Amino acid sequence: MHFETEAIRNQLERSSFKEHSSPLYVTSSFVFDDAEEMRASFAEEKDRAIYSRFTNPNTSEFISKMCALEGAEAGYAFATGMSAIFSTFAALLNSGDHIVSCRSVFGSTHSLFTKYLPKWNIQTSFFKVDEVDTITSLITENTKILYAETPTNPAVALLDLAVLGAIAKKHNLLLVIDNCFATPYLQQPIKYGADVVLHSATKLIDGQGRVLGGVAVGRADLIREIYLFSRNSGPALSPFNAWILSKSLETLAVRVDKHCENALQLATALESNTAIKTVKYPFLPSHPQYEIALQQMKKGGNIISIELHGGIAAGRTFLNNLKMCSLSANLGDTRTIVTHPASTTHSRLPESDRLETGITEGLVRISVGLEHIEDITNDIEQALVTL
Repeated sequence: MHFETEAIRNQLERSSFKEHSSPLYVTSSFVFDDAEEMRASFAEEKDRAIYSRFTNPNTSEFISKMCALEGAEAGYAFATGMSAIFSTFAALLNSGDHIVSCRSVFGSTHSLFTKYLPKWNIQTSFFKVDEVDTITSLITENTKILYAETPTNPAVALLDLAVLGAIAKKHNLLLVIDNCFATPYLQQPIKYGADVVLHSATKLIDGQGRVLGGVAVGRADLIREIYLFSRNSGPALSPFNAWILSKSLETLAVRVDKHCENALQLATALESNTAIKTVKYPFLPSHPQYEIALQQMKKGGNIISIELHGGIAAGRTFLNNLKMCSLSANLGDTRTIVTHPASTTHSRLPESDRLETGITEGLVRISVGLEHIEDITNDIEQALVTL
């Protein structure tokens, strides 16, 4: 089936009530007919729901859809995107292992690499987005994972997934990709050799700023390890959030199409604004990795980054001048959201680290929503007038 059909028609088996829409299973546990069924279920001789920390019909439906859309063998759903990221590394790495990661990663992921994983003797070496050719020199005998997000957060840089896949295969590394900005509708990293693909489902997958969620999909043997770790450590997605996210996937394609249409129009309009030093959007010909975007993405996504003349002061003034757009740390909402990373989401990073990831003092991230494009553009442009 096509993407849109798979997202809609991949559902739970109907109950005796013959419901058209999948029901919500708000239950912590499930009952057994007898002692033998209970024993066989815990021994995993029988595939069935036991406890909602392990599996639940709603989380199973959501995972099934995500696996189909990403082309993955298996998956596990989490309470948040960061729990998906942490659990993946915790499950697949041992003390003494080494990660090679793009330096341009989400702030919390960077903190995980530099502050927490070293407690368990897991070290990370970083390469810049435009220095992929240095990856091989960073690989050691202990390197196990090659990690990247593309497009990156918040600078909207891209990495060539085919190149990363070839490097991982040559050096027998696991390729783990954060596909949050693109969603499986715009790109499928597994096609390029990714072993595990991660999402913060809180973003475009939900698409309306309602619930938190995360998911990891990929090779069945790796997901098995992630599942076992998560079954014991407890970061499972709630049935209600899974139900919401599964419903959201039914409209993912039509929503993202409109997000992309609005974002490209806004990015094109902003390129001529004198208050802006640079505009970065994957499907603008001026984007440094424009050719890569055309090769591996269906469309450009909903995130634009702009760099304002005037640094931090200009960024704050711009945000204060907005009248309609929301000031929030979220993205991928129906409502356009504007963030100034240097003073908010990435403010705890040392300035040198921010600059190396492309986060200048004047960088502003715009998550373009589904409002009428003229209203979005007018609000952004009127907020730029006084800069």
